[in-house]
Amino acid sequence: MQFILDNWYLFLALIVVLALLVAPTVMQQMHGIKSLSPAQAVLLVNRESGVFVDVSEPSEFRAGHIPNAINAPLATLAQGVPQLEKYKQRPVVVAGRVPNRALKAATLLRKRGFGSVHLLAGGIAAWEKDNLPLER
Repeated sequence: MQFILDNWYLFLALIVVLALLVAPTVMQQMHGIKSLSPAQAVLLVNRESGVFVDVSEPSEFRAGHIPNAINAPLATLAQGVPQLEKYKQRPVVVAGRVPNRALKAATLLRKRGFGSVHLLAGGIAAWEKDNLPLER
């Protein structure tokens, strides 16, 4: 116990680091957002007329994106994207180059009333790793 008292700042740092590691998972669970592998995402989009939403910045999107994905950068999602409104009742798979950005976007879509929002586990990197096509 004395060790803990003498090194309280180390234990505080440990708690902060653990909270930062667990926070994204907790946030995802709180908002009912499920992660899908690239294969599961393709099945969902094909079988249930879902749509891919790529939250990459325009320059990242031009470098390579999932075919037929809608580009909606996180900054524009915060203001609202009218082209996405027609997909509120369909499954939406959020993908991007930065996982944290995709989670924020998925959470925002859930708050805006989208019923079925999913994350592409591993993002575009996982898509490429599975040798799935990219449009450039």
